[in-house]
Amino acid sequence: MTEDVHGERARLGRRGLLAAGAVGVVAATAGAAHAEEATAPAPDRTITLTGTLPTGAPDFVHLPFDVPPGVREIAVSYRYDRPTVPPGTPGNSCDIGLFDERGTDLGGRGFRGWSGGFRTEFAVSREQATPGYLPGPIRPGKWHVVLGPYQVAPQGLAYRVDVTLRFGAPGGEFAPAYPPERARGRGRAWYRGDCHVHTVHSDGRRQPAEVAAGAREAGLDFIVSTEHNTSSAHGVWGPLAGPDLLILLGEEVTTRNGHWLALGLRPGEFVDWRYRSRDEALPRFARQVRRQGGLVVPAHPYCPYVACQWKFGYEHADAVEVWNGPWTYDDESAVDGWDAQLAVALRDGRSWLPAMGNSDAHSAPQAIGSPHTVVLAEDLHRDAVLAGLRAGRSWLAESAAVRLEFTATGHGRQAGIGEELAVPADAPVDVRLDVSGVPNGTVRFLTDEGQLHQESLPAEGAGTVVWRTTASLAAFVRAEVRHPRADGTPGRGNAMGAELPWGPMAALTNPIVLRVRR
Repeated sequence: MTEDVHGERARLGRRGLLAAGAVGVVAATAGAAHAEEATAPAPDRTITLTGTLPTGAPDFVHLPFDVPPGVREIAVSYRYDRPTVPPGTPGNSCDIGLFDERGTDLGGRGFRGWSGGFRTEFAVSREQATPGYLPGPIRPGKWHVVLGPYQVAPQGLAYRVDVTLRFGAPGGEFAPAYPPERARGRGRAWYRGDCHVHTVHSDGRRQPAEVAAGAREAGLDFIVSTEHNTSSAHGVWGPLAGPDLLILLGEEVTTRNGHWLALGLRPGEFVDWRYRSRDEALPRFARQVRRQGGLVVPAHPYCPYVACQWKFGYEHADAVEVWNGPWTYDDESAVDGWDAQLAVALRDGRSWLPAMGNSDAHSAPQAIGSPHTVVLAEDLHRDAVLAGLRAGRSWLAESAAVRLEFTATGHGRQAGIGEELAVPADAPVDVRLDVSGVPNGTVRFLTDEGQLHQESLPAEGAGTVVWRTTASLAAFVRAEVRHPRADGTPGRGNAMGAELPWGPMAALTNPIVLRVRR
């Protein structure tokens, strides 16, 4: 680590000039000069931190620097080398963030921001900060830049971080504008929401106002703000919410062994991300989220990119994101894995994990609300929406154009999505799906045995499908509505080969559980 000497030279030059002037001018002039010296802010001071990280470097490297009294703003820029690597070998990739004088302890209070690899420079002061970072007091003490070497080339990763300390009056205090926890709802009703969206406060390119406008255009009732590893966006959503749009607060916790959504955080709450599965830290942070009534949701668990696949297991999860953005192979895998968990959980008499679908939209042309989750909630209120998601009273839709109703009726009783129907073992149970908005679609009914019924929808995309079963034959029933395959066929069950056996998903329900009434 080295420190730039330009600032010290500037201070010495200033003192030299004042000393020479004191000999050749009258006392009044010297007094004025000394008064100016007393009130003028010190010149900027730049600290340069350099080093090389070897292959196998720690996930997070904390670089200390000292902040003296009187600093108004801290500005940071960084760069690192990108040497040529052999084909198939990862090249250098390094994230960055900031911790203040309160320290770098895991889950501690020192967090001041994170921009991952999305920015090469940022600044923080008492009254404002670069998106991704938190405005607040610049107190003297030992601060840290945190580097996250995402990938390191065989040659190592040489970095340079320039920290510029700007002196002066601290400025006004930042006043966050948090969104209200309630919007104008329709009482107990189905509400549409996208629980995974990004803005310029992490690696998105949309402004928060653009995301809010996109949510309204998509026909959503609510969204959840989920920036990567930062709560900096929480304080900007207030003016963008309204009676027609509930905005909940959250974070996408981006670890080295997978990403998870902390949904329904309290304003300004930060959830740490600096751990792997083997560190056994997830239970601690899951408890942090749940203590405030929030949800822990593994995101895109089969995503093929580095550090995205979920490696923590599902013991501490409240739901799982099985559909992320446009339908792809990893979504197909996520649904298959979730379906298998349903069967095992119900066999063992354990609670089952609800499915969610979200857009994970970052930038155009990624569509906000495609897909989204439709939840049955008592009202359009934070606690009610989270309770509906937690209970699995929800289904997934590619857009607001898709509508459905799914029920199971038997022995004089009826249950809906996420609910339980207890009937005698051999009592007939009629499963009914009413759907619209999927032209030439295919309806599938699936149980713990797999698909047991399939029907095609007409060209106008609306229809009713009814199928009969019993609780002795099916531990649960769930529904899927698929688009036709690219070749125009409705899809077939056991197809092998390079193509998916089914067309893209248009809608997916959580299960209706069937219990044998003793």
